[in-house]
Amino acid sequence: MTHPAEGSTVVETTEEIKEAGSDYLGTGSAERNPDRARFVQDGVSEPADFSRPMELFYTTYKVEKGDTIGEIAKRFGLNQDTLLSFNNIKNSRLIQIGQYIKIPNQDGILYTVKTGDSLTAISEKYSVDSEIVKQVNNLADETILAGSKLFLPGARMNQIDVQEINGDLFSWPVRGYVSSGYGYRISPFTGARQFHSGLDIAAPQGTPVRAAMYGRVVDTGYDTNSGNYIIIAHHGGYKTLYAHLDVIRVKAGAAVNTGDRIGDVGSTGLSTGSHLHFSVFKNGVTVNPRFLMR
Repeated sequence: MTHPAEGSTVVETTEEIKEAGSDYLGTGSAERNPDRARFVQDGVSEPADFSRPMELFYTTYKVEKGDTIGEIAKRFGLNQDTLLSFNNIKNSRLIQIGQYIKIPNQDGILYTVKTGDSLTAISEKYSVDSEIVKQVNNLADETILAGSKLFLPGARMNQIDVQEINGDLFSWPVRGYVSSGYGYRISPFTGARQFHSGLDIAAPQGTPVRAAMYGRVVDTGYDTNSGNYIIIAHHGGYKTLYAHLDVIRVKAGAAVNTGDRIGDVGSTGLSTGSHLHFSVFKNGVTVNPRFLMR
């Protein structure tokens, strides 16, 4: 069994994980143990025996110029899901030089127990052995408390969530340049400061507009503001809006794949020129498309 290095913290109970909050598992540091530090500095993960549960501990890594979460994970023999979950990273593009990333000694994710959860149901959902979960988290029985955190060895995140965090969920729907971004701006129509709920992508009339992600067309039509528009529903509570189209090439109910041509750029509705207005909604609320696009 792999034993924790001196100065690293082993999780004793789910309550300790809960109390750790955003810091999760304590203050393990590679700098406090030369042998463990060697693995951090050389970028080599320790050999693991997966035939039985390992005690859970972590070291830290200081982000350097050019680092990405994927590259850091690969360097330590982990998958990026592990680092994203373990460090509660919501946008991997926002990690900064000098930031410390926790590097656990094994793959897995942190799960926050919800009201009504059972250890058996959680284990089945993430395809992990409940006995191993009990051992790694030092649980005496299957009693778990809502709000506490469990480490699920070998579990993976939902890939939609991973894509969202990495900002590569959607493809660009049209070739062009962003003439107006997401957020507050001076309205070209009223001269007042107003919130702009998407990206305006300027392109010549007739330029193909493509589905930014696979999904199903839930609405098409015309209104005085959006002109000809298309709305597509996607997994994960997402919807995308394509507005001011010259031509609509799909019908409501149609299934589309990423990159399928769904319409043509135009200037219908309330528009100052040929462009596509592109909005992304998460559970009915607009979000900045730039954070989610490849």
